[in-house]
Amino acid sequence: MTEPGNHETAVLIVGGGITGLSTALFLARLGVRPILVERHPSTALLPQARAFNPRSMEIYRALGLAEAIRDRTSILTDMPDMIGADTLAGREHFRFDVLAQARPPASLSPADWEMIDQDELERIVRARAESSGADVRFGTELVALTDAGDGVTAVVRDLETGVHQRLHADYVVAADGHRAGLRERLGVGADGPGVLLEVANFVFDADLGAALQGRRFLLAYLDRPTKGSTLIPLREFGRWALAVPYRPELGESVADFTREHCVELARQAIGLPDVDIRLVPSMPGSDRIVTTTTIGGWVARRYRTGRVFFAGDAAHVVPPSGSYGANTGIADAHNLAWKLAAVLEDGAGDELLDTYEDERRPVARLTLESAMQLLHDRHEGAGDKTKTDDLAMIFGYRYRSSAVLAGTAGAGRPVEDPRTPSGEPGLRAPHVRLEQGGAGLSTLDLFTGSFTVLAGPAGVGWVAAAKAAAAALGLAVDVHRVGFEFDDPDDRWAAAYGVTAGGAVLVRPDGFVAWRAGELPRHPEQELRAALARVLALREEDRRCAG
Repeated sequence: MTEPGNHETAVLIVGGGITGLSTALFLARLGVRPILVERHPSTALLPQARAFNPRSMEIYRALGLAEAIRDRTSILTDMPDMIGADTLAGREHFRFDVLAQARPPASLSPADWEMIDQDELERIVRARAESSGADVRFGTELVALTDAGDGVTAVVRDLETGVHQRLHADYVVAADGHRAGLRERLGVGADGPGVLLEVANFVFDADLGAALQGRRFLLAYLDRPTKGSTLIPLREFGRWALAVPYRPELGESVADFTREHCVELARQAIGLPDVDIRLVPSMPGSDRIVTTTTIGGWVARRYRTGRVFFAGDAAHVVPPSGSYGANTGIADAHNLAWKLAAVLEDGAGDELLDTYEDERRPVARLTLESAMQLLHDRHEGAGDKTKTDDLAMIFGYRYRSSAVLAGTAGAGRPVEDPRTPSGEPGLRAPHVRLEQGGAGLSTLDLFTGSFTVLAGPAGVGWVAAAKAAAAALGLAVDVHRVGFEFDDPDDRWAAAYGVTAGGAVLVRPDGFVAWRAGELPRHPEQELRAALARVLALREEDRRCAG
């Protein structure tokens, strides 16, 4: 049965994982009320990603989620080690603090890694998205989708009632996971090394004290029962998840993983042949023990087709090494949401949406290369020896598109060392510690979802210029003077942003520098208005009307 009439939404999001839920939250906070559909009845039941990087935490911190996330961090907070060994009880190949080289100094970020299981984070983000106005519908699957050019018509089905509903959306965000059903349906392929491993996963309870010998870790790479097997502790003490690669090309299949075989595999991985193993169902109310995961690497050839955009694992898949996957999806959502909101509010041209692919696809390719190297090193027992500079990957990647007015800045350099920031357009706006009335804050706290102009103490002319440009273009633009409105106790702001006391930077809603002026020009309002118009892909007639 199909409900009569069409239901309308500005944005339909397909997929209720962390990327889809984050997209819903970011849009709702920008005044766009999306509809999200997810065929599963609830958020994830297993942890999936377990560490979220400081850039993701900066994004959520700006939305007031930091305290809620810290309240639900996992037991892994006190278990930073990653080990490699023959078996858990056997000889270690390597051991290192997985976050040691990726933990930012206070001068780089006000945020840090948070060890929160993805299912816990999804619950937090879902609740905040719904309270902000997003219409989140779990247990609802996409049945059909037609892009008519001027909008998208979708048919969705409530899996509990069987009722179909027709939805009309201006745009669709496909965040439907690594199987990328919608992307495949639309004929958009992907490039990369492809499937690397097929993995069987199962959960068990066991007292592993004799093998642990007092050790604590967040992840163990083991050579038994098969090289590349991984063992992780779960939230409940004494509960573990084992992932074992298998090879379909050799005739192996998930059907081989009987209960008896899983018990034997767990004992091989632990290295204790007589340890008591109690298998745990993969989800409450089910007798299913084994789930499967595909580990691989690929990047979609396009991130947009018509009015449909691909995000998260639907756009790119990377190996789990480096904790890049979910974090990259969150950054996709953050990049895309403000652009969709700007176009929907008639404050930007449609060409702005093309910059989503221009900016995020190169980052995904670079991330895939880094994750592949890490995966190789850990499986070969090299540990962290050839590790990519995580801080550069987390904070220092560069956007190049028409939404960045960078000129020749940073040519040929895909990343910058964020420890010594340049403030160049296309890079994340640097964190600088500020004070106001004796209270400390970060420059990042000034980026609240609008375009922001940051000017120096001698840049009083930028205040009037920003207000005039905003009024002319019908935009919300925040403006602040560092050294006047806020104190710069470490005298870092001008150097970090590459300007003088009279200069200014234009920061996009996603916290990336869009444009800067080293000093106050003769006509600051004219230059700022022109920069905003170019970044927002406004047509020439729109620019003339605004002028």
